[in-house]
Amino acid sequence: MLKLNELKPQTGSSSQRKRLGRGSGSGLGPTAGKGDKGQLQRSGGSVRPGFEGGQTPLYRRLPKRGFTNIHARNHAAINLSDLETKVPTDVKELNLKVLIELGLAKKNSERLVILGNGTLTRSFKIQAHRVSESANKKITAAGGSIEIVKIQ
Repeated sequence: MLKLNELKPQTGSSSQRKRLGRGSGSGLGPTAGKGDKGQLQRSGGSVRPGFEGGQTPLYRRLPKRGFTNIHARNHAAINLSDLETKVPTDVKELNLKVLIELGLAKKNSERLVILGNGTLTRSFKIQAHRVSESANKKITAAGGSIEIVKIQ
């Protein structure tokens, strides 16, 4: 029977680590495989990402274009045609959370906008941040209702 004190790894499955700087007879002696002199031989001797040896790096040679608007909001714009075809028939109430779960809106969406492209034959109770005029008419004509969610 196998005992705990007799366990050893499979032959060839593990190898000993390189012992650097342990005498010239080891083959990795005085310079520990780093060569003689120079930046890479020193402790901490490495260059930062993007460094090109003193040449002006690529990220400084390329022109800057545009800007990032830090106040931008992510709107999920949904057309009535998408509500008609892609929402299951058992769903009667729609809001941003439901549409994210159905995969019709991206997860990072902050506000829901309903647009009037397409026709609507089913009635929905919709909670949205904004609804276009044409969408509003088509939803109420189909027997649905709209609740405008206040924007924070």
